[in-house]
Amino acid sequence: MMSEQTTLPLSSITAVITGGSSGLGFATAQHLLQRGATVALFDIDREKGEKAVREAGGNSHFYPVNVCSEDEVSDALQAFREKAGRINLCVSCAGIAPAARTLDKSGNAASFDQFRKVTDINLNGTFNVSRLAAQTMAAQEADENGERGVIINTASIAGYEGQTGQTAYAASKAGIIGMTLPMARDLAAVGIRVNAIAPGVMGTPMLLAMPEHVQAALSANVPFPKRLGLPEEFAALVAHIALNTYINGETIRLDGALRMPPK
Repeated sequence: MMSEQTTLPLSSITAVITGGSSGLGFATAQHLLQRGATVALFDIDREKGEKAVREAGGNSHFYPVNVCSEDEVSDALQAFREKAGRINLCVSCAGIAPAARTLDKSGNAASFDQFRKVTDINLNGTFNVSRLAAQTMAAQEADENGERGVIINTASIAGYEGQTGQTAYAASKAGIIGMTLPMARDLAAVGIRVNAIAPGVMGTPMLLAMPEHVQAALSANVPFPKRLGLPEEFAALVAHIALNTYINGETIRLDGALRMPPK
């Protein structure tokens, strides 16, 4: 006989979202808040973060956090846990995506400092937040399913098919994909699930600010639906993963069947 699983409502979610004041992070925060969740927005930009909390409303809170700082992440997690009582969802959306070819047209090598900055924020920052969130979650009581928390990290289809000029970005996102399963295996004993989402071309505010012809070109290669992905679709997938207790150790592509061309 199959054991009965109890699904928690979204209103019981207490979530930390890095990069939470814009783009996919903010869309996720709004989605959860509208359904009664308690949400902490972690972002390095204080002005944007405070504005995002005012706009999002609900039970939202802002903490200025550099994801690469052990002390800042640890302090913010502790402060939010004391306020909310527990943390059962951590979503990492903080990241940057500058482009640079390995050699430019004059034969000059790409900046090593820029490569390190991208991988430091996107990959090392994601691991830093994940490990400290896991430490916080592991100290909590398990729910009826034996679960103490869920970690969802943001990869990218560039982690599979990086385009020209994306060596740093693709490497950082491939790293997130690569650490998902072993981290899920590491944390299984304490009832913490770990998954990643690999978005395709998403209609974030930054992308929507580009000219129409640029947006059309990006959408043209998407098999179906032939459009940009919606931040709300990313947010809905986060919510589904949070509630579906059998999704673990998985990277889910959210890309309309897009496979990126070289450029």
